[in-house]
Amino acid sequence: MLVIGLTGSIGMGKSTTADLFEEQGIPIFDSDAYVHMLYDEGGAAVDIFRQDRILKKAVLKDKTTGNPYIDRATLRDLIYTDAQLKQKIEQIVHTLVRAGQDLFLAEAQQRKYPAALLDIPLLFETGAEARCDVVIVVTAPASIQKKRVLKRPNMTEERFKTILKNQMSDYEKRKKADYIINTALGVSSARKQVRAILNELL
Repeated sequence: MLVIGLTGSIGMGKSTTADLFEEQGIPIFDSDAYVHMLYDEGGAAVDIFRQDRILKKAVLKDKTTGNPYIDRATLRDLIYTDAQLKQKIEQIVHTLVRAGQDLFLAEAQQRKYPAALLDIPLLFETGAEARCDVVIVVTAPASIQKKRVLKRPNMTEERFKTILKNQMSDYEKRKKADYIINTALGVSSARKQVRAILNELL
């Protein structure tokens, strides 16, 4: 089974592109969605955070159910100026996500899919390309990227710049890619690119 890694900087259209692969019958592991699941009530990260002197500050109780969950806004405040704490959280979360990815790939293999896709925002930053047979980078011009990102709720230009600082540049990602999908011309164009890549790979 071919393992495809999909990545791209914020606002490049990676999530939409992942959907296009799924549209073609390729199973998708959404790393972002999995992290949200880890933070939600009953998520695997909650108990780990509760046992830590600092991280437990980010664990709140749901007003309706009373169940604990990790509050992302509180977590962002905690790590904003603490690089060591950020590194600690990343280590916990990346370990849990990796386990989820391994299970997903094993299930896809068992179901005899010809390929499976790992959607990983920080693919190169975390060394996840080593687990992929092929890496696809989703890109768009910087002006389009900025316009898309600033339309998001609660997004500011300052926060956008901070996010970019924590990610490998689009230029560097494109240099490392096996394939590049440009989303500047919209979904129809991206769909054609996805089909062309899959035709070549499979």
